Amino acid sequence: MSLRIENVNKHFAGGKRALCDINLQIGQGEMVALIGASGSGKSTLLRMVAGLLEADAQPGSKIVANGKCVQREGRVAPDIRAIRAEVGFVFQQFNLVDRLSVLANVMVGRLHRMPLWRGLARWFNAHERSRALEALERVGIAECHAQRASTLSGGQQQRAAIARTLVQGARLVLADEPIASLDPESSRKVMEILTKIQREDARTVVVSLHQVDMAIRYCPRVVALNQGRVVYDGPSAALTPALLRELYGMQADEFLQGSELLQSPEKTQSNNVLPWPAPVAQVA
Repeated sequence: MSLRIENVNKHFAGGKRALCDINLQIGQGEMVALIGASGSGKSTLLRMVAGLLEADAQPGSKIVANGKCVQREGRVAPDIRAIRAEVGFVFQQFNLVDRLSVLANVMVGRLHRMPLWRGLARWFNAHERSRALEALERVGIAECHAQRASTLSGGQQQRAAIARTLVQGARLVLADEPIASLDPESSRKVMEILTKIQREDARTVVVSLHQVDMAIRYCPRVVALNQGRVVYDGPSAALTPALLRELYGMQADEFLQGSELLQSPEKTQSNNVLPWPAPVAQVA
């Protein structure tokens, strides 16, 4: 099991509830979309899985990634730095250092495996540089390796961020709205790259998306959040306009606006996507 979440809740200051009774299990090598309207708790959940945010201090609460406890009952594990070494995080705003070269940004993924003094000096050996160049080749921007990160387009920067997770050797990749600020063509390329590394490397990918048609096209399984609760966990092919309206009411129009895939049932899944092996939907 790549990810296990048990009895997780999250309240922010003022008593605002972000997540309520989250229980999920995601197997090794799955490609799962996390969907929901703005404020549904997607980013909060991913940040807790990465140990960047603590859950409520509640008995029985636990998050386990790659067989290691990230946090228990609202307390992040003392060895969280070592645990994060196997959990890659792709941010919506890329999280690259603009003034550094693309290659240097990608090699940052190796810092957790290097002595502190080498990391501080940004001294990377030939093997580490070779791995970074190979990762850039895989995401299709090897020719940009010497450029400053600030010179890349948004889509290229996001591909560099994905290359960084490859160099990191992350077994679990969390992508938080990775295509939210990209044009349609760049969005397609980013999703194809995430799908490719999931298949070729048997990495587990959990990607939060606002675009439900992208979730249907690239992810065999979808977990839908609404007001902090899991309201659907099942095959993406079962997500119809009627079901979305049942789950989200008027908010479903956000998902359906401009979504050609949902308007054309025969196109709901790309030929490149394998069916989810456990086609059991749960609607609450």
